[in-house]
Amino acid sequence: MSDVDVTLRVNGTEHDLIVDVRTTLLDALRERLGLTGTKKGCDRGQCGACTILVDGRRINSCLALAVAHQGAEILTIEGLAAGDDLHPLQRAFVEHDAFQCGYCTPGQICSAVAVLDEAGRGWPSAVTEDPATTDITLDDDEIRERMSGNLCRCAAYVNIVAAVRERAGA
Repeated sequence: MSDVDVTLRVNGTEHDLIVDVRTTLLDALRERLGLTGTKKGCDRGQCGACTILVDGRRINSCLALAVAHQGAEILTIEGLAAGDDLHPLQRAFVEHDAFQCGYCTPGQICSAVAVLDEAGRGWPSAVTEDPATTDITLDDDEIRERMSGNLCRCAAYVNIVAAVRERAGA
C-alpha cells in the first residue's frame, strides 16, 4: 500500500503525518501522536472504548480512516481538560465514582459530552417520548439509551448515568 501525507487537527493542534492509507484514526492518535487516552477495545466499533469527537460528533475512531479526517476538528479525552482544570464531565465521573478499571472511561466521557450536546440541540433518541419535541429531558432512560454504544466490563453503569444526569441538570 502507499503512504500519504495527512494533516490532522487534534485538540487544537495541527499534526503533519505520513500514514499508510489503511491507518485508522485510532492508530494514528495512539501510535503516531502518543495520545493513548483513546483506547483500543474490540477494534470493531462495538465497545465504544475508542470514542472521540470529530467536528463535535462522536465516532468510533477504530472504524475511521485517518486520511478521511483531514481538516476535521478532532477532540480526544486529552483535549477536554484545560491543563489541570478538568472538564465538568470528567469531574462528575470522579465525584460519582463512575469508573472502576478505567479502561472505558475516556470513551464514556467523550460520548457523554456528545450526549449533552445532542440533547441540547433537541435530537431525539429511540426512547424519546415525543420525537417531534426539541425539549429533551435527559432522564435515566434517555441517558442509558444514548450511552448504549459504550460498554463497561466493570458494570459501573449506575454511576455513569448519575454523573451524566448531574451534568445534564447543571
